[in-house]
Amino acid sequence: MAATDQQPQNVTTQNILDLDATVLKYLLHKGYKQTELMLRHEIGADSQDINQNPAFPNYILFYNDSENSKPEAYNSSYGTFRGWVENSLDAFRLELRAVLFPMFVHVYLDLIVKDCKEQATSFFEAYKSDHLEFHSSQIQRLSVLSQPQHVQENEIAQNFRNNKYNLRLSSTVYGLIINFLQENKMMLLLRIVNQYLNIKVITSHHLNMSFPELDQANGITGHTMHEIDLFNQKKVFLGARPMNPLFRDELEQVLKEEDSPLNSIYANKFDEPIPSPSLLHEFHRKASREESFEGSDRGEIPLPPHADNTAYSKGVDVQAEIAALIDIRNRVTLDPTTTLPSICFYTFHNTYDSLNCIAISKDTSLIAGGFTDSHIKLWSLKGEKLKGFRSNIKSEYVNGTASLDRLKEKQGNDCKRLSGHSGPIFGLSFSPDKKYIVSCSEDKTARLWSTETYTNLVCYKGHNYPIWDVDFCPMGFYFVTASHDRTARLWSCDQIFQLRIFAGHLSDVDTVKFHPNTRYIVTGSSDRTVRMWDVQRGETTRVFSGHTGAIYSLAISEDGQLMASAGEDKTIRLWDLGSGKCVKKLTGHTGFIYSLDFSKERSVLVSGSADSTVRVWDVNKGITDELSDPVAMMARIKMEDSPTNVIDGEIKTTLDSSSRSSDDLLSTFPTKRTPVYKIQFTPRNLCLAAGAFVSNESRLDTSII
Repeated sequence: MAATDQQPQNVTTQNILDLDATVLKYLLHKGYKQTELMLRHEIGADSQDINQNPAFPNYILFYNDSENSKPEAYNSSYGTFRGWVENSLDAFRLELRAVLFPMFVHVYLDLIVKDCKEQATSFFEAYKSDHLEFHSSQIQRLSVLSQPQHVQENEIAQNFRNNKYNLRLSSTVYGLIINFLQENKMMLLLRIVNQYLNIKVITSHHLNMSFPELDQANGITGHTMHEIDLFNQKKVFLGARPMNPLFRDELEQVLKEEDSPLNSIYANKFDEPIPSPSLLHEFHRKASREESFEGSDRGEIPLPPHADNTAYSKGVDVQAEIAALIDIRNRVTLDPTTTLPSICFYTFHNTYDSLNCIAISKDTSLIAGGFTDSHIKLWSLKGEKLKGFRSNIKSEYVNGTASLDRLKEKQGNDCKRLSGHSGPIFGLSFSPDKKYIVSCSEDKTARLWSTETYTNLVCYKGHNYPIWDVDFCPMGFYFVTASHDRTARLWSCDQIFQLRIFAGHLSDVDTVKFHPNTRYIVTGSSDRTVRMWDVQRGETTRVFSGHTGAIYSLAISEDGQLMASAGEDKTIRLWDLGSGKCVKKLTGHTGFIYSLDFSKERSVLVSGSADSTVRVWDVNKGITDELSDPVAMMARIKMEDSPTNVIDGEIKTTLDSSSRSSDDLLSTFPTKRTPVYKIQFTPRNLCLAAGAFVSNESRLDTSII
């Protein structure tokens, strides 16, 4: 027992002596004589003992010699390591290649920082083609570096320098990498591995690169993989917001009266017959579906009370609920095997170079476009004239709604123009009741407009850089913006200051979307991640990683359980918000994807792209049962993501896996030459799409739009 206890003590003492000797030899080699003498005096070491120790490791001295040698050492080390990776066994090669990209970036940045411009350019041009397929945007932004100060100013470079690159490797592959670097004394690359890579070693012989956990964890997220796992384990409440009990009782009473053949006030108002099932029965079915998921408390997100509980305000809400129930009752149920959606497409002519964004109101009565010359245009989709108020209104003549109607323009216009921004418009969103529209612009402001008076009501200032996207809350009252300053911000219609700042992304927040229950928002960023945030607490509750390009579009199913994301990498990913896992990857588009939307019953997803097509996807195929079976779910994604084909026992690498159409693609609807900017389902499952026609003179390659 004593011998067993004594052995660890001897090992520890020897390790301390080796460490002291290493530091002393390093100080002697660098010429720090005073520091060396002070350390010698403290530990009582003899210089002759240290210098004559044949077992003393020389890794530090070798690393120092490499740092002071010619910059070609970087090129030769990386080239040798790359050659070893490409000549490795097929079972390990794809996993080993994951290490090449972060090494390539940091070797290039090291050469730039050392002001070796010619060597950096030569190295970059020699090996950049290896990484263009999955990292083209990052390669393009890094190619402009030429001076050491550029590294401090370049966003991508700073992300790589200030955050560790997450990798998941099998224990076998990790051991092979470390042994190769140490045996060949590639201390420059070993230093990059230690300083800039966060490697989580999985106990396994080898991992396929398409393995979903590996695919989702690789890259820079600003968090370690352990932190991401903790985020995705937080409890979330994805069910619908519960209805006010008093309002529910009143609505049920009105529905009972409405279903009676003797009283058809609302049916006549909406020009609908009184079919079966009754509205009350439809309401109970809707409530039952919403209660099947755990929702949040009503007080979690405060909303303004019914305006002084007046009969008028309650009547408006009741009418809105009845209109929604009529839409549900008359909704076309989409079935991927029998019934695909009908698509109504709106084409904007002579606007390709100036139209930036499109929004369609929930009731499909209005469509709006945001333009580069800083104005917004509104059109009616019902063929009606848009009538604003006359300019010579006197307040003493306004006594109520009826008097306001008399003060409107007599003729009206086909289009209304809203002016107020001082920069291009990048985002638009209608309020649920279509009475308001909010816009965001390059001028760093968001503006709230009235669709009744066609005037600007409020200007919201707070962002420090251009605002890329905006989304109105499903309940109204709140809206959220996404900006180049890497934040999303929450605003309300009754205050000019932001209520929450959601900070955590490493690059631009390009798109933002409210969750249907208003308790959460989701943001997509150029850092290639999607985050879900708790609106009340302002903290991250989910981090979704796996895309290889910026995120341009998000959609959440009406039941709040699934999210779709897409963008620069031309792929769509479906996520289970409850677990934070990717449940499906959809491929087939050949251009950037600008817009997504789920059908109301979540059976179908539609996407609009720069490749001038609308595509329809089967959402539930293969995942309905797998949501409760993680093993089957990951096996499915592994098969879909696999960039290789096995032919006669040999692994054949496919050049571009994203260009292959996945089995979930139901149909493709091409336009002539119109990139699809906006796509949206109506409450009755009619699909609306819109885009700007590209003339022959301005036609561009959609792959670089």
